Amino acid sequence: MNTDRLDWDTLRVFRVVAELSSMSGAAARLGESPPTISRKIDDLETTIGAQLFVRSTRGVELTEAGKVVLRYAHQMAEAANTLRDEAGAQRAPVEGRITISTGDGIGPYWLAPRLHEFQDMNPRIQIRMIVNDDPADVTNGDADIAIHFSEPKSHELLTHRLGVQHYIGFASKDYFRERKPPESLFEYYKYRCLMHSSYVNQVERWAPKVSELRRMIDYAFVSNSGTALIQSCAAGGGVAILPSFIAAMDNRLIPLDLPEIAPIQFWVAYTERFRRRPEGQPFVDWIRKRFEQDDAMWFREQFVHPRDVFSNVHIFPGVAGTRRES
Repeated sequence: MNTDRLDWDTLRVFRVVAELSSMSGAAARLGESPPTISRKIDDLETTIGAQLFVRSTRGVELTEAGKVVLRYAHQMAEAANTLRDEAGAQRAPVEGRITISTGDGIGPYWLAPRLHEFQDMNPRIQIRMIVNDDPADVTNGDADIAIHFSEPKSHELLTHRLGVQHYIGFASKDYFRERKPPESLFEYYKYRCLMHSSYVNQVERWAPKVSELRRMIDYAFVSNSGTALIQSCAAGGGVAILPSFIAAMDNRLIPLDLPEIAPIQFWVAYTERFRRRPEGQPFVDWIRKRFEQDDAMWFREQFVHPRDVFSNVHIFPGVAGTRRES
């Protein structure tokens, strides 16, 4: 095998084809034509001296030799990332603007307070946040990167699952001053309930028993503004269905001592074009690592109730307490 002919670009194409099991899918993601992708794979097989894929009408499948090459290609990618990170400390500051599309929850209330961490390391990058119920179309350039609450299926997108957003009930102290708190999820219908419009749209993906609960509840207040929902709840407007991490954001809202209502997975999606920009990969890496840190326990697979995070939190039923920083 002539190793002088091996190049990273061809191995990168090989990794995408292996991930998608499709030449045409890899072409769509990488912005190249299917014949170009096929030619690069042919060239790599010639250089390696072995067949790497079995072609069929359903797509492609790795051979045993292909699986070996993929393992080493992953190692090379990790080494390249390490090289970039270590050498990056010596490069000139990256400049540019990043537009992120996000829903009215994780974006404004969890990511926004932490974006300064990325900008402290990259002071010449401007970040623009678009908040909408539906994610912007990054393939059309409406944004550079987007948070999705359903798994993106387009072969043109690079995606990573970030975590799970868990929904629970909150209320103010005043609302339950003369009311008995619910003892189960299926007693929510007895109370004034407050709901974000985007959560209403997500109900179809909630667990079957929770979808049944949704049909039982006549929501007293529905808004596309998280701020409006939080303010109404804090003023005694009723029981608000909110992400569990809100417990760390506003101590006027008291979590109910009940199980979660629904877990919803979420992903980050972007294009190969954005990844290749100087500011692209560092921002993607930062977002992914940010949801792995200790204060992101709210987004783990397993639901974490606020009472298990704070040393002394007022829950219903219970007594008033104080929160510690998460």
